[in-house]
Amino acid sequence: MFRKKEAPPAPSGGEKNEPAAPADGRKPANPITEQRITSVLGKDVVWKGTLAGSGGVRIEGAFDGEIALRGVLVVGESGRVTCKDLRAYMVVVAGLVRGDITAEKVEIRRTGRVWGNVVAASFATEEGAFLRGQIRMEEKVDVGIGPLPDESPVELESDQLS
Repeated sequence: MFRKKEAPPAPSGGEKNEPAAPADGRKPANPITEQRITSVLGKDVVWKGTLAGSGGVRIEGAFDGEIALRGVLVVGESGRVTCKDLRAYMVVVAGLVRGDITAEKVEIRRTGRVWGNVVAASFATEEGAFLRGQIRMEEKVDVGIGPLPDESPVELESDQLS
């Protein structure tokens, strides 16, 4: 009655299958949440402006402006973000955020403080986390970030060079 289910046998080495789900029944890892932090805004940095692009960003300093990321945004314990509309695929808050958050996944850690509304498909908090605002859960969240711009090199015509 309370026994664990046996894991299904693994496919043989010759088969070309999609990656199998872990044996404990969890879903396979989401590549967005598995992204690494590629950029860090240090503790002593104060930045005003727009932060947009792809990849993972960690903010330990102060940021004031607009954020639209195709990736993970981590607001560290010393991080302070003021952003009218923060949009990213995943947001982890361990510091302070003033503004609305729209993301597929939002986590507020025990040291995290959020003043604003949250729209997310997945939401988690730790004991001690603070949120002053509303939470709206959606089946799927449109973060509102378009596809990456074409990064292929641009060739200039000879008459454009002068």
